Amino acid sequence: MLGTVVNAGGIIVGSLLGALLKKRINVSSMETVNKLMGITILIFGFNGIISSMFHVEADGTLVSQGGLLLLASVVAGTFLGSALRLEERLAGLGGWVERKFHFQGFAKGFVSSSILYCTGAMAIIGAINDSLRGDPSTLVAKAIMDATISVVAAAAMGISVAFSAVSVFIYQGSIFLFAGMLEPYISAAMLNDISMVGYALLLCIGFNFACGSKIKTADTLPSLLVPVLFNMLLMWKK
Repeated sequence: MLGTVVNAGGIIVGSLLGALLKKRINVSSMETVNKLMGITILIFGFNGIISSMFHVEADGTLVSQGGLLLLASVVAGTFLGSALRLEERLAGLGGWVERKFHFQGFAKGFVSSSILYCTGAMAIIGAINDSLRGDPSTLVAKAIMDATISVVAAAAMGISVAFSAVSVFIYQGSIFLFAGMLEPYISAAMLNDISMVGYALLLCIGFNFACGSKIKTADTLPSLLVPVLFNMLLMWKK
C-alpha cells in the first residue's frame, strides 16, 4: 500500500505548508485566494466533465453521452444525502472538532478537499495497480499533484485540509485491500461515469468558493454510488 501512504503523506505535507502560508496572508488577500481557488476547481471540474461526456468519432463527429446518468445521479444522490442529513451531521462533527481543537472551518475544508482528492480514475486505477501489480507509480504521480493542490487549498481553508488524507487513505486503502474482488467489476465505462459525476460535485465546491454559494456538498456525496449501481446492473443483465 506504498502508493496510498505516499499520497496521504503528500497531502499532509502540502497542507502544513499551505497552513503556514495562510498565517502570512492578510484578510483581503485571503478573499482573493478563495475566489481563485474556486475558479481553479471550476475549470478542473468542467474539463473533467467534458472529457468524460464527449468524444470524437472516427469521422470527426463530436458525440456526447452520459447526460441522463449525470442528472439522475446528482438528483437521486442529493435526495438521499439530504434524507440522511449528511451535511447537518458533518457540520455537527465539524463544530465539535472546531471547539475541541480550534480548527476553524473544519467541515468545509475536510469535505471539499476529500471530494477533490478522491474524485477521478487515478485513485481507483492506482490503488488496483499498486495491489495487483505492485506498481505504485500512478498514486505517486497523484501524490505530487495532490500535494501541490494541498498547498493552495490549505492556504484558503486551513489545516483541516490535512485531515482529508484520512479519507484518501481509507478510500484508496479499501480499494487496495479488495482489488482482487473489485477488478472484474470495474470497467472503463464505470470509471468514466464515476469520474463524470465526481467532477460535477467539484463544480459545486468551485461555485461555493468563487461565488459564495451555499451548495450542501456533503449531501451530494451519495451521487457517486449511482453510476456504480447503474454499471453493475448493466453487467448483471449481460
